[in-house]
Amino acid sequence: MEQTIPKLLRRIASEHPDLPAQYSKEPSGEFSPVLYKELYSTVLDFAAGLLAIGNARADHIGLIADNRKEWFQSSLGIMAIGAADVPRGCDANAKDIAYILSFSECKTAILENDAQIRKVLEHRETLSLLKTLIVFDAPDQALSAEVSAAGYTLFGYTEILEKGRAFRAAQAGRVEQELESGTGSELATIIFTSGTTGEPKGVMLSHTNFTCQLDDLLTRLVLHPGDRALSVLPVWHSFERTCEYVILAGATAIVYSKPVGSILLADLAKMNPHLLPSVPRIWESVYDGIFRAMRKKGGVSWVLFSFFVSVSIIHARAARSVLLNGPITSVRQMILSPIFGFIPFILLFPLKALGGLLVFKKIRAKLGTSFRVGVSGGGALPPNVDEFFWAVGVNVIEGYGLTETAPVVAVRNSLKPVFGTIGTTIDCCEVRIVDEQRQEVGPGVKGTVLVKGSNVMQGYYRKPDLTAKVIGPDGWFDTGDLGFKTLRGEIVLRGRKKDTIVLRGGENIEPVPIEMKINESRYVSQSVVLGQDQRYLAALVVVNKDELVAWAQENSIDTADFNVLLDNPLVRKLYEAEIAELVSQKNGFRLFERINKFILLGKPFEVGVELSAKQEIMHYRMEDLYRKEVTQLFS
Repeated sequence: MEQTIPKLLRRIASEHPDLPAQYSKEPSGEFSPVLYKELYSTVLDFAAGLLAIGNARADHIGLIADNRKEWFQSSLGIMAIGAADVPRGCDANAKDIAYILSFSECKTAILENDAQIRKVLEHRETLSLLKTLIVFDAPDQALSAEVSAAGYTLFGYTEILEKGRAFRAAQAGRVEQELESGTGSELATIIFTSGTTGEPKGVMLSHTNFTCQLDDLLTRLVLHPGDRALSVLPVWHSFERTCEYVILAGATAIVYSKPVGSILLADLAKMNPHLLPSVPRIWESVYDGIFRAMRKKGGVSWVLFSFFVSVSIIHARAARSVLLNGPITSVRQMILSPIFGFIPFILLFPLKALGGLLVFKKIRAKLGTSFRVGVSGGGALPPNVDEFFWAVGVNVIEGYGLTETAPVVAVRNSLKPVFGTIGTTIDCCEVRIVDEQRQEVGPGVKGTVLVKGSNVMQGYYRKPDLTAKVIGPDGWFDTGDLGFKTLRGEIVLRGRKKDTIVLRGGENIEPVPIEMKINESRYVSQSVVLGQDQRYLAALVVVNKDELVAWAQENSIDTADFNVLLDNPLVRKLYEAEIAELVSQKNGFRLFERINKFILLGKPFEVGVELSAKQEIMHYRMEDLYRKEVTQLFS
């Protein structure tokens, strides 16, 4: 693999000049392609434009925008001159943007639209180094005047491209020389963590951190030149970013969509992608949508659907036992598992095949006729969702990583995925599972996940003390995650050390598995388990409004006032029964892991408030955000 991402683009554009590299939606709703030769030319023009206005190698350039073709073009252009981008999405507030641009010492910032310009202007006094703004969408005249009055030089995106073309005509070969001078050790980006663990930190990632992963990932995802991949995640985040580099390395096209159900499904149908990288929350939404649609149909359709799903899940479990396609932690399990699974595997096969013809074929069609594989990353995929897609024949593979590992550490192989695991480590790194004394433990024994390899970050920008806390003198990075290895080296995660709840009795509890189990209820959208230093566990439960209202109407309960509905004793009993059934001994939970109290919330959690950009719950914020409710739960 090439040393730098721009060099990778140069090769792919040379080998596949007339293949589409990007598809973006026009105002008409139709997708228009950008060919690889056009993408490469645009990147060189933008890079030249940056040089023309005074940017240089090793500069840090802010990039505040969401998924769109110009983001990828700009980022590649920045890297082509040996500079590093400092990205963030448009959902970031003004204070965060000001901190990121100031702390990373940006002199130039690329912004998506008027709203991002106003965020910069709001904190202009803290941005003393920032001098130049480049904007994708042309601002109105009044705002342009305000930008000039504030002392900034403002350029439009197309204006930079024009300057770049003039620069290339005047200094032929200069940009190409800068691109050729790039090395793998050069800084490619500074990505500020989304804050799930508190203070944002600027993760310094080199070109090698990214490129070292690509060969292995291409063998696990199996992409072909001309394939299409749907882009719905925040592109500034390392997961989507690495996905786009894999797409580039495979000479595949990025199709820009939105993580909104109606838009996503329409784009899936229209563009027929082969690959869909996504966070667990989106796969949950697809899962919920399928079940909701089938329940609405009711009658024979719902009965058949429920029956065949149940049969297929049992058959899939049996098949995994026979084929040893699950987490095997002992030789005894390896010997006995196929024996116990063989009979149900054989007996249920005809029903599974019939379900595929009558029901599951229609479900798979909703993902398009070309769909090959979905990737779930950025958080734990709920087991019930994972099991459902496995049973119906939708190949969703789970991966694992962190921003600090650029981000991939492990991922299932799409050709032979192992259920219940995140797969084996990719070949540019190694993983150790260690105990409290940092001694490596054997298969099936839970411990802390450590990573070492070419994908591990250079460090936290301007924070060597924090870097030293997570990367030891021996080079091992402490992920803060808990897990164990199987006999064959696959990794199974079991929560985060920092999320661990310790009750007054000394019991250590991982909240995430409990939350995922509660979320299996059709009446629950999200949940948070609380109880640090308390006598028992409690939960904040975000209700699924549509399902709750439908249930209430079926039971002749007034739904005119939703807040009143949440306080209805019958509704409370419904949720008590659901939670007690799910978080129970029969599902493997211990007595002290049960939920003693809960509060129902009608408002969904929001990105930037309760959720990170990856849509993970920021547990550390919950007690402050819901102080009144938490007091009520533990009083």
